[in-house]
Amino acid sequence: MLVPLKWLNSYVKINDINPEVFADEMTMSGSKVEEVIETGKEITNVVTAKVLKVDRHPDADKLVVCQLNAGGESIQIVTGADNMKEGDIVPVALHGSTLPGGVKIKKGKLRGVESNGMMCSATELGLEIKDAVHGIHILPENTPLGVDIKEILGLNSVIIDFEITSNRPDCLSIIGMAREASATFNRELKIPEIKVTENSGDINKYIEIEVADKDLCPRYVARLVKNVKIKESPEWLKERLIEAGVRPISNIVDITNYVMLEYGQPLHAFDYDTIEGKKIIVRRAKKGEKITTLDGKEKTLDDSMLLITDAKKALGVAGVMGGENSEVKDSTTSILFEAANFNGTSIRLTAKTLGFRTEASSRFEKGIDPNVAISAVNRAVELVAELDAGEVVGGAIDKYDNKLEPWTIDISIERINKFLGTDISGDDMIKILHSLDIEVIPGDVLKAKIPTFRSDLELEVDIAEEIARIYGYDNIKTTLIRGETTQGGKNEEQKIEDRTKTVLAAAGLYEAITYSFVSETNFDKVNIPEDSSLRNVVRILNPLGEEMSIMRTTVIPSMMEVISRNYSRKIENGQFFEIGRVYLPLEDKTAKLPNEKKMLCMGMYGSVDFYDIKGVIELLFKELGISKYDFVRESENPTFHSGKTAKILIKNKEVGVVGEIHPDIQERYDIPVSVYICELDYDMILANCELERKFKSLPKYPAVERDMALLIPDEVMVGQIEEIVKAKGGELVESIKLFDVYKGKQIPENKKSVAYSITYRSENKTLTDDEVNKVHDQIIKTIEQKLGGQLRM
Repeated sequence: MLVPLKWLNSYVKINDINPEVFADEMTMSGSKVEEVIETGKEITNVVTAKVLKVDRHPDADKLVVCQLNAGGESIQIVTGADNMKEGDIVPVALHGSTLPGGVKIKKGKLRGVESNGMMCSATELGLEIKDAVHGIHILPENTPLGVDIKEILGLNSVIIDFEITSNRPDCLSIIGMAREASATFNRELKIPEIKVTENSGDINKYIEIEVADKDLCPRYVARLVKNVKIKESPEWLKERLIEAGVRPISNIVDITNYVMLEYGQPLHAFDYDTIEGKKIIVRRAKKGEKITTLDGKEKTLDDSMLLITDAKKALGVAGVMGGENSEVKDSTTSILFEAANFNGTSIRLTAKTLGFRTEASSRFEKGIDPNVAISAVNRAVELVAELDAGEVVGGAIDKYDNKLEPWTIDISIERINKFLGTDISGDDMIKILHSLDIEVIPGDVLKAKIPTFRSDLELEVDIAEEIARIYGYDNIKTTLIRGETTQGGKNEEQKIEDRTKTVLAAAGLYEAITYSFVSETNFDKVNIPEDSSLRNVVRILNPLGEEMSIMRTTVIPSMMEVISRNYSRKIENGQFFEIGRVYLPLEDKTAKLPNEKKMLCMGMYGSVDFYDIKGVIELLFKELGISKYDFVRESENPTFHSGKTAKILIKNKEVGVVGEIHPDIQERYDIPVSVYICELDYDMILANCELERKFKSLPKYPAVERDMALLIPDEVMVGQIEEIVKAKGGELVESIKLFDVYKGKQIPENKKSVAYSITYRSENKTLTDDEVNKVHDQIIKTIEQKLGGQLRM
């Protein structure tokens, strides 16, 4: 933001401070200075002079020879300009002078006649003057002679370019920067009292205001001016606007821009006579509604945008740009001034959607104090009366239902000093806060009363920052870090997770990392039933798109996307795993946050089968010390193949599922080969880990091996047999190994042959054949009774 120091000096006296020092001090107090601009810095040795005589050049028809008086010094200059005459006062660049753009002027001869300088045009002096004539710039007749042109034209101004952060919209104004300068240099801030000269009329008899969507427009203020005279603004007003980077247009438009720069509150002026029904309505646009804006472009709106309308038509896009049909023209005789407060998010999205940002929208989107609206509109009509630009109608319409009140923050002098590493007294802290218009209420606990224009102050640490920057960061002593130090390291859960990743990577799996926000269509793609609790999701309020609109409740669709992407890139074999979170809303509706569960998902395709992924699970469980687990056939999970799926149990509690993905789902993901996926509740895995290892001495006594071949029904799982072996063999069974499964002509229908090798060993003695046979026979007998098995001879 460009801040002219002469304008700033109207509110806080800083004209005795060197501009460079001012810039440095303001930067140190938190208002970063980008550049110090001196407007006439490039102009040197240019003075005012009076034209005494104009003669024709003896050898050139288009040149004239002028004699000038530059304050007692007579100068001869040859020029081709023809708009000056004897008696005019003009700017003259003398020999050795410089002009904007690095132009240097030296004396010389033009067609044989000596010329000791150059008379200057407005453009050559770097001036932007509306309707400037072509040729030499003619100065007022009472201009003193021989005086530096920078003093006459006000070209000795200093302008500071500040970088305003998005959290400080109050600083997007001259008054806001004056407040900062007042606190930085401990100077008195003087904001002139607004005094409106108005007639005895009543604005309510001229216009009606209706705010239909108060959530997008918390406040709307309007004032009316009659008998408007559209003309050029006075020089002082134009000068301030130009120095602040705004081009003057006409008195009414200039007043709205001036007040926006002064107070930070955008204003808009409507041609009152174009308002049909003499009613202003603030409402959301209808989908497809159109408006032609001031730039002459037609815009199509949607129902998220806020419009200013009359009884029949749209007058402007709220907070962004006015409509062409209510524009102030030279023929305008009555004006309605608008000072409103609009929802910042709505304005930002509207400006982005329509494809343009204005000075007004850039301010609204950062958040403007609604309490400044009435001051701004009163300041505007005060200037109208002061410049004799119209007659102000009495009163103002102010629609402001929910007034924003100052809030308080509890502060502790001790905590702030401890936080900053300072020893600032309470009185000094209060003095600093007072300089920022923050009132401090005394008591057992100090309360800082925050003015509504400081929306960035919410916590005690924010107050500490305000104190630190005004106290001076360079006044805070540098200290070494002190306090107790602790040795860093990973906790148990992190160590187990690292071990999990190491085991899976060693087994040939690659780690995948996918987004936690997914599309709701994933549920249909993996056959999640309509009544499944997995469809109860956390929805994202501002999603990047439909494909990232909800938080996932299962990792399987994400793993399918990984496999599909890899297969489509000609990778024929793939094995992946991901440890990621799912987000499950709690049944308690008052809970703010969902249950975030960690899940472990593995996926394989290519030269693999069910037993490959099952083997990886068993390897992982072994490495994590999980022994009491089981695989139970699962036939009702619609995501998986009904005959090739199992639930995974740990201590008889279900922790996950493993199996071959249903062919229909593979087709939806364009994967023509079998895909095997396992999804585990990783939180339950962590709860059942046992990383501590117990070692025992090598066996002293020999082992005894027995083989057995059994005929069992097809539906009997080998795991059921192993359970019986372990239960009946007790401590004597050292190991059990399945070494054959056979079905053939010799095997009856609906039966299968399984063969096991069982190793028996005692830690205390050498086993006899009778002792082994007794246990072995009991195992076979139990299998026959419970599973319908039969020993093959």
